[in-house]
Amino acid sequence: MIYLKTEDEINLLRNANQLVGQTLAEVAKIVKPGVTTRMLDTLAEQFIRDHGAVPTFKGFPNPYGSPFPASLCTSVNGVVVHGIPNDEPLKEGDIVSVDCGALLEGFNGDSCYTFCVGEVSEEIKHLLRVTKESLYKAIDQAIVGRRIGDISYAVQSHCEQYGYGVVKEFVGHGIGREMHEDPQVPNYGRQGTGKQLKNGLCIAIEPMITLGSPEIQLMEDRWSVITRDGKPAAHFEHTIAIHRGKAEILSSFEGIEEVERQNN
Repeated sequence: MIYLKTEDEINLLRNANQLVGQTLAEVAKIVKPGVTTRMLDTLAEQFIRDHGAVPTFKGFPNPYGSPFPASLCTSVNGVVVHGIPNDEPLKEGDIVSVDCGALLEGFNGDSCYTFCVGEVSEEIKHLLRVTKESLYKAIDQAIVGRRIGDISYAVQSHCEQYGYGVVKEFVGHGIGREMHEDPQVPNYGRQGTGKQLKNGLCIAIEPMITLGSPEIQLMEDRWSVITRDGKPAAHFEHTIAIHRGKAEILSSFEGIEEVERQNN
């Protein structure tokens, strides 16, 4: 069942998502060669708790009954989603997708950003740029009267024109009091199909795009999902509300992008 949010509920979702954006901006400050993903996780958890919220991902169960052991999903290079933070140092030229969730005043924030570790190749920069562009093209379709398929098609059509793979097994989702609510928001589909978009609909849109084949597999930890061909993947996510007829982005990349500008 799809729950349309009230004005007050959208305000609470906005607060939770702004906190997630601030957390990712703090992470951005320390992403560099030699840093471990466990260090990113420790910083994020402390920041979230210091601001009166709870890391949503920590303890979140998967279908195999395994609770997620960390506050962030940190997916390096060929890991598409749900990478578990560890003590292996990041290296020059790596990319790391950092997915963050926080529960604040009963509502969830959810956002993801793929970071460059030091200097990365032009090929990787292009993958990241196109994936991020596809997210905003999808958001542009989130207008009252349009359909989920319009959002999905915007991601797929933009990324596939560059020969990139669109992961189909993992999708965006509704969000509110629960981290995952209806409807599902795939990154592939046909225009004019799916649920119609209405004011109060709050969804997380999250393109997961691969440099090569879109085929994936689950690692032995039963969380980390990797590309079968070992090529890198990018993942960007915003939570939005359809508010007063069009999309309002509730999460934020502004702090992250400011850190990136300072580092360049």
